[in-house]
Parts: sequence; C-alpha cells; structure tokens
Amino acid sequence: MVFLAVLVGSLLMLTAEAKVGNASDAEFCFETEQCLLFDVICETDDYEVRHYDSVKWVSTNERSFMMEMAAMRAFRRLYGYITGDNEHGKKIDMTTPVVVKMVDKKFWQRGTYTMSFLLPAEHQKNPPKPTNSEVFIHETPDVNVYVRSYGGWMTALEDDRQTRNLYGALDEVGAKYQKGYHFAVGYNSPMTMFNRHNEVWVVVEGDPVCPAFEEP
Repeated sequence: MVFLAVLVGSLLMLTAEAKVGNASDAEFCFETEQCLLFDVICETDDYEVRHYDSVKWVSTNERSFMMEMAAMRAFRRLYGYITGDNEHGKKIDMTTPVVVKMVDKKFWQRGTYTMSFLLPAEHQKNPPKPTNSEVFIHETPDVNVYVRSYGGWMTALEDDRQTRNLYGALDEVGAKYQKGYHFAVGYNSPMTMFNRHNEVWVVVEGDPVCPAFEEP
C-alpha cells in the first residue's frame, strides 16, 4: 500500500483518510481487527447522522426474490476473493461491516442486491484485482447517512420493518434523503448468538436534520 521509504507516515495518513482502522473505536465492532470508522454529526431517539469518508470495497451483484438467498451466494463469491481469488492470490483479512445495497421493491419482485466487503487499510490504495468477473472493486465517496440501529438477526422482514421506521421518522421531521434504495448493514458472523448489531443506512440529501439534538 505504501513505499518503504515513507511507510510509517504514509500508512498513518492513508488510514486517517480512508477511515478504516482499529475496531475498538466502535463499541459494536468487535469481531474483526479493522472496522469502518465514522464521525457522528448528530443523533435523535430514532436515528443518528454519520459522516463516512471515501473508501474502497470489493463487491458483487446478485439477483433474487429474497435477500437471504442473494446474500448467501454473494457472500461466497466475496469470501473467495479475500481467501485468494485475486490476481496475487493474497489472503485478505475480513473487516466489518458487510453492506448490502437494497433496491426498494415489493416482496414478490426480483431485485438486484449488491453486497460489499470493506477493504482493510493496507489494501485501500491498491487492492488486488479480482479473478472472478462477477466481483469488482469500487470506491464510495464522502457521504452523510441517516442510520437506524437494531439488534437480533438481519432478515428481509426485519430489514423492511426497520427501514420503514427510519423512513417514517425522517418524513416526520421533513428530512430529505435519497429514495428508492437503502443499505442493510451487518457487523456479526452467523455464529454470533448474542449482542448482534445491525443497521439501516439512508443517504442524506442536503443538510442533515436532527431536531432538538444534543451534541454526542
């Protein structure tokens, strides 16, 4: 990721810019060494607003009627990438969160689900190219998102319920946000039974709205 001549300085700079770092900086990110870091802009009882810096992900698309079926196939594909299905055969550490872009649809409709693994700090600058044509690297821009957190298991039904709750809270205060899609965000492996943490992200449009908020 960096040249040896400026290893320490450049690594610190890149980690700070990409905001991928020590998982201990987020209390709910405890299963991987690195996590996507963020700044909290404001918060209410129903949601918080976060700022995320631009970062790179490895992603894949999967079409299905159900999130659960799409997620299984997409996860296997991305897991292959981090376990060696890339141009250098590199093993890449798992990070959190795992993010799924969900296009809003009726339950009987088939949709495209885009699952993404966050690339760790050491691969943010020059990630190895995937060997699977269905896997690709992409970079998200700096962004503000409305976030609703919840525990338990992330299912299509629960994600839909939490998303509707977030939309309702945002509509109630006149907040503007990008419509037609949202992100389902998970921080835990399927083997974790307790203290699970999931989120719904909706991209902010314009200035974020947090009525009667207190600075965190």
